[in-house]
Amino acid sequence: MRFLSLPPWMRPAPDSLVAQSIAKGKSPWVDAVHLLWTAWLFITPVFDRDSWNLRWVALTLASYPLFLWLYAMCCVASRRVSRNYAFAMVALCMAMLPWYPSGMTYFVFGCVMLRVCSMRLRGYLLTLLGLNVALLGEAWLLHYPWQATFTIPIVTLIIGLVVNAERTSEEKDAELRLSHDEVRRLAATAERERIGRDLHDLLGHTLSLITLKLELSRKLFDRDSEAARREMSEAEAVARHALAEVRAAVTGIRATDLAAELASARLLLGASGVHLDYQLPALQLPEQVERALALVIREASTNIVRHARASQARIALSIEAADVLLEVADNGRGGLVLEGNGLAGMRERVNGLGGTLQIDSPAGRGTCLRVRTTVPSASLAHAALRESVRAVAPVPALDATGRSAA
Repeated sequence: MRFLSLPPWMRPAPDSLVAQSIAKGKSPWVDAVHLLWTAWLFITPVFDRDSWNLRWVALTLASYPLFLWLYAMCCVASRRVSRNYAFAMVALCMAMLPWYPSGMTYFVFGCVMLRVCSMRLRGYLLTLLGLNVALLGEAWLLHYPWQATFTIPIVTLIIGLVVNAERTSEEKDAELRLSHDEVRRLAATAERERIGRDLHDLLGHTLSLITLKLELSRKLFDRDSEAARREMSEAEAVARHALAEVRAAVTGIRATDLAAELASARLLLGASGVHLDYQLPALQLPEQVERALALVIREASTNIVRHARASQARIALSIEAADVLLEVADNGRGGLVLEGNGLAGMRERVNGLGGTLQIDSPAGRGTCLRVRTTVPSASLAHAALRESVRAVAPVPALDATGRSAA
């Protein structure tokens, strides 16, 4: 809505550079900072003592506003047509080159803005080669000294490749955000399906039983009022029991799934250049334990990204007797002295389960976080699964090279 007051030609297209910056939460004017490079318009005459004259002033006053308009259109126009304005910058330079050496700055901008447009890298490099050949050919015909032009192809190529790397990184970031969103969507879908199955299993039989008892009480009402009253009392008891079960089920609706949280941690760490190894057997844990452990994984992976400066991390979940053990280790800088709000919150959640949280963080040798909590054996997986999980080795702290500190 903020652009409705602008002229129609200044309103950014949905796929323009300005629209992309706004979508990322940046200022719509962020791309204007690159105009600082136009200072070369005023620096170029320094190398020719006769260049600062009335002709240079007149050509600057005539061309610079036109260049600014072309640059603005490259930023607000659709990617499909913005290349036309980039080519116009190049044409502006070529047309003014016989009288205006400073115009080579317009050429550099035009070449760079072509890569910002919707062009593939191979096509861009071929176009860049052709434009530089044309510029050097014209400069040679105009008897420009080679010192004034030989850097132009180098500058345009380097800046173009840098812009290409930035665009590739932005595309990867966008794909990563989509991956995060897809993981959350799939986790939410799986949770909805689980809730639907639980409620069906929970209420299907119970409501059928209540219906039968109410029907029976209605039929007995005139013949045997005492039996009808007894059936209604039993229906009431069943309904109260079902209500309690529904409330307990609803309490767990917001429980965080360990597998979904691990997938999110893997994406987060991978985006930060941290390789994650994980061991997460399919355990049937109580709801409150699973939620607490999932939140510990979330907070620990966030701390690794923000503070650890690690290149590798490990997450392992195992069972030792009646205890559940979660270990999160990294090969970062370690040296943790004070616990922030995140670690304090983790400790409170673990203590609320009657468990313990230990942190081993020697300086320069990474950090290993261990959570141990006792779970009733009836809540764990089957005995066979428990025996197989016991074989999972604890995760040692990693040193700076990614090797086990043990």
